[in-house]
Amino acid sequence: MQSNMPDFRTLLRGAKKSAVHLEMRDQYSVADETEQFAAWKAGHRYSLENRAEWWHPFHDFVVETIARGVTIRRARIVSEPVTEYIRYEHSHTFTNIAAGEQIRWLPRSRALDIALPGADFWLFDSRIVRFNLFTGDGEWADPRNVMTEDPTTADLCTNAFEAVWERAVPHEDFKV
Repeated sequence: MQSNMPDFRTLLRGAKKSAVHLEMRDQYSVADETEQFAAWKAGHRYSLENRAEWWHPFHDFVVETIARGVTIRRARIVSEPVTEYIRYEHSHTFTNIAAGEQIRWLPRSRALDIALPGADFWLFDSRIVRFNLFTGDGEWADPRNVMTEDPTTADLCTNAFEAVWERAVPHEDFKV
């Protein structure tokens, strides 16, 4: 596994068919979300109608990727009752969906018999795995990402994601 790798955009640009993302933490504390999370806790909510407020270059990149024929799916395994952070994340997931991502949620109690890797990951074309590493407090670890093209690891992540996806609840049906 390598910790020095192409950036996320390069990996997504190289995807030909699919990019899937599995998130398994109940809390993230990354610096680039601190202000948004604090605003959400204070009562601020994004609305679909005010796209200028929440649309970011990442959303444009997702739109471009999907226009090339790449499917982007994201699944989140969460504990119940959900944490405050997951309620925050759920409240603005519509922004990812508006860009074209497909998103599902799986209660952790329904994932007990699924073989899962030890960290969140992005998987490109069922071949390249980029693990996202966090500290116990939910901050980015050092290194923050590790990549592998090992076929056994890619198969583990493919099988894990597909098992989660099959059981997971579509975003619009998942209530927090």
